[in-house]
Amino acid sequence: MSAASALQRAIFERLAGDAALSALVGPGGISDRLADRQRLPKVVIAAIDSGDLSTATEAGEEHLLTLHAWSAAGGHGEVQRIAARVRALLHDTDLVLDGFHLVSLLHRRTRIARDGARPHHRAEMRFRAVTE
Repeated sequence: MSAASALQRAIFERLAGDAALSALVGPGGISDRLADRQRLPKVVIAAIDSGDLSTATEAGEEHLLTLHAWSAAGGHGEVQRIAARVRALLHDTDLVLDGFHLVSLLHRRTRIARDGARPHHRAEMRFRAVTE
């Protein structure tokens, strides 16, 4: 298993195991894809961009993560509450990774907007993680 896969699994487990987030998105509301005609709201682990961050003595990787929160509700309110809960669960948290060590996981930014192609609202959340 790669560090990115271990990180994705740990993030999924952390989000799926939180009762407050589950109350916001409902059962099955956390995924790694958004299929057409899927029920909303939903949190999607949209992308992980990984690169080498090794030092002279330690192997390491940097992972730039993109998570999306989707809502079909009118206005930004629902998606803002979901994004706030995701940030609270992941920012500067200590996740246990299978075969790797998480050095840091920090929220970088969140952008909330209406999806121009659909009547949905989306929060795009960016995180930076470092693993060894």
